[in-house]
This record gives sequence, C-alpha cells and structure tokens, in this order.
Amino acid sequence: MTSGDNYLFRAAELLAKAEGESDPEKRTELENLGRAFLRLAEQARRNSETDVTYEPPSPKLEDTEKDP
Repeated sequence: MTSGDNYLFRAAELLAKAEGESDPEKRTELENLGRAFLRLAEQARRNSETDVTYEPPSPKLEDTEKDP
C-alpha cells in the first residue's frame, strides 16, 4: 500500500465518521480533516510521478590571488 493509498483510506474513515456525527462542530472538523487527507493523497500521487535527481552543488573555486 502506497502512502497515497494510506491517505485515501484515512480520508474515507474520517469522512464516514463525519457523516455519523451529530455535533456540527465535530462534523465540520472531521470533514476538514478528511479533505486535508484527500489533498495529501493527491500530493503523494503527484510526487510519485516526479523523477527527482540529486545533483550536488558545483565546487567553489577559491581565490588563488589574495591581496597582501
């Protein structure tokens, strides 16, 4: 299971829990958390499609000429 799948699973849990919540404030918070996990799932999907290559920085050339 990928991290994106984990986020989707958690989002589904939270949104289902929100549907059964009678307290409007708790329902809103659970819905917000569910939507946040959906955004995380989408970000994880995009990240999985990105090929990241690390390139170390070029070495700095030291000044060989210094003023006395």
